[in-house]
Amino acid sequence: MTRRVAWGAVYALGLAGALAPIPPWTVERWYSQGIYPSLQRILTTATNPVPFAVFDVLWMAAAAASATAGYRCIRTRGWRAGSLRLAVIAAHATALVYVTFLATWGLNYRRVALIEKLAFSPERVTRAAAGRLGEVNAATLNTLYARAHVSPESLPSLAAGFQDALRSLGVTRPVVPGRPKPTLLGGYFHETSVAGMTDPFLLETLIAPDLLDVERPYVIAHEWAHLAGYADESEANFVAWLACRRGDPAAQYSAALALIGYAPPLRPLTQALDSGPRIDLYAIGYRYSRTNETLRFAARQGYDKYLKANRVERGVESYDAVVQLILIVERPRVRSGDPPAARPGWRSGIRPRAISASRTRGSDRAADPSFSDGASRGHYEASRDRLAQMRISDTSCSSLGEAEILTRLGAWCAS
Repeated sequence: MTRRVAWGAVYALGLAGALAPIPPWTVERWYSQGIYPSLQRILTTATNPVPFAVFDVLWMAAAAASATAGYRCIRTRGWRAGSLRLAVIAAHATALVYVTFLATWGLNYRRVALIEKLAFSPERVTRAAAGRLGEVNAATLNTLYARAHVSPESLPSLAAGFQDALRSLGVTRPVVPGRPKPTLLGGYFHETSVAGMTDPFLLETLIAPDLLDVERPYVIAHEWAHLAGYADESEANFVAWLACRRGDPAAQYSAALALIGYAPPLRPLTQALDSGPRIDLYAIGYRYSRTNETLRFAARQGYDKYLKANRVERGVESYDAVVQLILIVERPRVRSGDPPAARPGWRSGIRPRAISASRTRGSDRAADPSFSDGASRGHYEASRDRLAQMRISDTSCSSLGEAEILTRLGAWCAS
């Protein structure tokens, strides 16, 4: 009886998490800004000293347990009764894993969208502005190429830039950066063109083994953004861009290399880029050309359904919305006055702190996030529609990188 009540509670929690219309500000206040930061510090601090991915232990143990349970059920109960018993066990396990996923990280998908906390101007989203962003980004690649290839990324410098970026977004509680770890899923990552992954149960940072050194800082910062509770892919891309812009030349170059796929320059790449950045893009495109198209398509479709199941309406297309965030936001400043009544999730003690302009570096001042009372979802939707009309944000990406885009770029660079 007690066991049935316990499993009933697990199923009830799972159904509530999947179907209940939980207000975003409730999730923001009580989970994303309440429970989760402490949980993140505990789990990531506990797994960082381990040199291997503990997530590998989890999924291998789950696979072994599934095989053992299937064998025992079929052997002791026969095919029909054993299959029914195995289905019950699978349902129990699925419900338990889903509730654990929501508790340890997944509820961050339900938090208030970052765009609703930022001051922005829809009129900044124009074809000319996107073109200028692409040209400035291409110039950044040309300028930083030599310095970025002198030495690999500096994790302390990247971590400092990451914390600075979070402070500019109003995050007042420290986030523990994850130790970048290899994984036994590295072969799968390569074949499906996945650059990295955040372990949603133990909050680890897993990195693909075949990344270029110049790709690593941006990928690592992206996964750290997930650790900070930014589950939405465009928001994680934006936080990674901000963090890398505050890092060393290798990190800045890495951010520019990632952004070139989302905001190409006005001129052809053969004219806008020097030979060095073009070689990097070609190397990325070549790696992508050696992946498995069938697995890549299956992984893309599966991840698209996963995102949509977690209420990310655009699915995998949400990656490229980073351009919108870069174009429409301004430099950091504290939100003035009391929180609006329409935003009950704001509570005293967790409002954004002011960040002086001197803390930004170089052209960071031209496109940094800001806090004000003027943000509205309607303006954001208008900005997104305008970008879609310009065909800037209508390209689907299958993984963390801009793989399909960079394949085309690699072909252009080779021509």
